[in-house]
Amino acid sequence: MILSHAREGAARDPPAEVCGVLAGDGDARTVTAAHPVSNVADEPRVAYELDPEETVSILETVEAAGDDAVGFYHSHPDSDPVPSATDREQASWPGYVYLICSPDGRLTAHEWTGDELRELAVAVE
Repeated sequence: MILSHAREGAARDPPAEVCGVLAGDGDARTVTAAHPVSNVADEPRVAYELDPEETVSILETVEAAGDDAVGFYHSHPDSDPVPSATDREQASWPGYVYLICSPDGRLTAHEWTGDELRELAVAVE
């Protein structure tokens, strides 16, 4: 499954948020690949920060393959997959999807509109 990294990370003990880049068809908002990125946050149990160098490298790889970066994912190892205050503050890429995974495998997706995170429907095939 594309998001196995997020689901496994959310259920890990001891827990730490895992994160990465979502790639696919930007026009259709279809995710075809998830690329794990190291979480370099000071407190990885309660926050995530994508490693900048890894993120740039993955974005270049995605583009070179003819795909689009469509968003980002991270896990909430101790809570529901609902955007936290920190998630809302850090969302900064308008039009991109922010996917959150909980320990029980539930997923939510949100789009940053530039003003707010708006929940999107998720279909897993």
